[in-house]
Amino acid sequence: MVLFGLMYARLGGHEMDMELKPVNRRLREGGDPLSQININRSSPEEALAVRTNLIQFNARFIAEDLQQNYEEINLHIKDEFGEIAGGINSVFCWNWIEVDILWIDDRFRGRGYGSRLLQEIETIAKEKQCTFIKLNTFSFQAPAFYRKHGFQEITRIDDAPRGHQHYYFVKYLA
Repeated sequence: MVLFGLMYARLGGHEMDMELKPVNRRLREGGDPLSQININRSSPEEALAVRTNLIQFNARFIAEDLQQNYEEINLHIKDEFGEIAGGINSVFCWNWIEVDILWIDDRFRGRGYGSRLLQEIETIAKEKQCTFIKLNTFSFQAPAFYRKHGFQEITRIDDAPRGHQHYYFVKYLA
C-alpha cells in the first residue's frame, strides 16, 4: 500500500489490518444525500480508513518514484547526564522534509544546538534529493531563528493563538 508508513506513524505506531471498501450508498429518488449521512467522531480505525483513501487518491497524481518516499526523521541531543536536551522531529515525504518540532531545553538555548539540528536535517534533505523544507512556528517561538537560517515566510495567521501569530516557512534547497 502506498505510504503505509505515514498512516502507521500518525496513528502512534499501531498497525491495523483492514480491508477498505468503497462507500456505496443508494439514495432514494429525490432524497437529499446529506439527510442520509451521520457525522461522528472517528475511531483510530475509521481515521485510518479516511487517511488510506486519501493516500490512494493522491497516488493517482504523484510520480511513481515519489510514492514510497516516507520516513520519520527524529534527531536529539543529550546532556552530560544522558537526559534529552533538545531534538528535532520531522517527516520526509515525497520531495520535501517537514519539521514538526524543534525544541531545545532552556539551559542549552543560544549555544548553537538548534542550528546544528536544523543543519543536519538540511543535510539529510539534500541527500534525499528534497527540493525544500517546510515548517511552522508561533511568534512566541522562533520565527527570527528560522529567518536567520534562510527560511522564507510564506504566510502568517494573526491571532492564532489569540494575541500571537502562526507563521509558515519554506526553505528551497539548491
